[in-house]
Amino acid sequence: MSDIKSPVRAQEAAPRRDTAVGFAVVVAIIAVVVAVIAGALAVRAIQEGGAAAEAAGAVPTVEVTLTEFAISPAAITVATSGALRVTNDGSVQHDLAVAGQDLKTPMLSARESAVLELGALVPGTYELLCDVAGHAGAGMTATLVVTAEPSAAGGGGGHHGGALAQHDWAAMDAAMMESILAFPAETAGKGAQVLEPTILAGGLKQFELTAAITEWEVEPGKLVEAWTYNGQVPGPTIRIDPGDRIRVVVTNHLPMGTDVHWHGVETPNNMDGVAPLTQDLIKPGETFSYEFAATEPAVGMYHAHHHAQMQVVNGMLGAIIIGDVELPRGRTISGVPIPADLEVSQEFPMVLNDAGAIGLSLNGKSFPATEPIVAARGEWLLVHYMNEGLQSHPMHLHQMEQLVVAQDGIPLDNPYFADTVNVAPGERYSVLITADSPGTWVWHCHILNHVEREEGMFGMVTAMVVAE
Repeated sequence: MSDIKSPVRAQEAAPRRDTAVGFAVVVAIIAVVVAVIAGALAVRAIQEGGAAAEAAGAVPTVEVTLTEFAISPAAITVATSGALRVTNDGSVQHDLAVAGQDLKTPMLSARESAVLELGALVPGTYELLCDVAGHAGAGMTATLVVTAEPSAAGGGGGHHGGALAQHDWAAMDAAMMESILAFPAETAGKGAQVLEPTILAGGLKQFELTAAITEWEVEPGKLVEAWTYNGQVPGPTIRIDPGDRIRVVVTNHLPMGTDVHWHGVETPNNMDGVAPLTQDLIKPGETFSYEFAATEPAVGMYHAHHHAQMQVVNGMLGAIIIGDVELPRGRTISGVPIPADLEVSQEFPMVLNDAGAIGLSLNGKSFPATEPIVAARGEWLLVHYMNEGLQSHPMHLHQMEQLVVAQDGIPLDNPYFADTVNVAPGERYSVLITADSPGTWVWHCHILNHVEREEGMFGMVTAMVVAE
């Protein structure tokens, strides 16, 4: 016989004990329900606290939304001791930080919110940004104005106070006109300058690159700490011929280690520039020499590979061009005859970036500091788009078609005309352009918030000026 009692007999044997247990369970359930209700009320109180406090005149609160890739409103005014209620309306994680201050929200997933208290800020103008790598450069920045007047709380600020947030269309028109008419604006520094080698015994061409953090003027008055080669963004352009033997001596003055990868250029494995797989890390204060022969024509880029998400987008990038791109001379492309005696009068890289300290830029500059391309009518230009950013960029030139002759340095069997060329990260497109239309023609990325904002034109815009 089993000693195990049936459930019925067990219940009969201890009725008082079960009654006590049942009562305890009921009490516990009631306690849980009360706790859940209290928690819900607390959450609701927190969610409504900002609005209630503002209504009571205690804490002025402004609603801010984050999306890919924008902060709305882009210009915010709030009184001292105010707060921002930040909601992520995007699909990936974002946060909101006050640049240069120890103030930011937690990382917010889609649909999450948080309140950012601003009581530690004195009246003044601040930059807001998402500090997820690349997001600020892609457009997630805003202007915050902290005032001493409680009545000033609300959207607005920037260059026109609260006007933009209230849709002062005349002010927005004026801001756009002002920004365009400022082009071309002078700034300190010019990138992608051709680097001259030292010719050593046996014809070896030696180039010197120094990696260091350098103050760089991206647009008028906007100075950033760029990570540079030879103090310029992009780094100097290296031009050599097939058959050349080169040595590139890299000296590291950065606060961290680095290396240099030769993107799109054929090298031996131990020169590929990927520490610690193909070389030792170039530590601060150290020097490393890359040496290889240029075996074939190439349109390549050189850039850091170690912590590239930081070093490259902050400026450690440059062009290396080996030989000449094969052009379709004497051919007819889509009914257009290409002269057999075609001569290229200007050849240059156009390096695209969208992140880091440099942000949305062409050759290290943001409009109106980008450099215009000036050509006489009838000239032929060869442009190498090089995308060192984190996003694709459709590059559009008004009125003049671009003849795509090579991709990643490889000549195309079937070149084609396009008015917009989409360049993905890491890609290089070589386009041939004939300056056949007199006038000033806008040349820009066609992702519109990469070129325009409420305060006017900026970022990835330049122009081609064709003179008679």
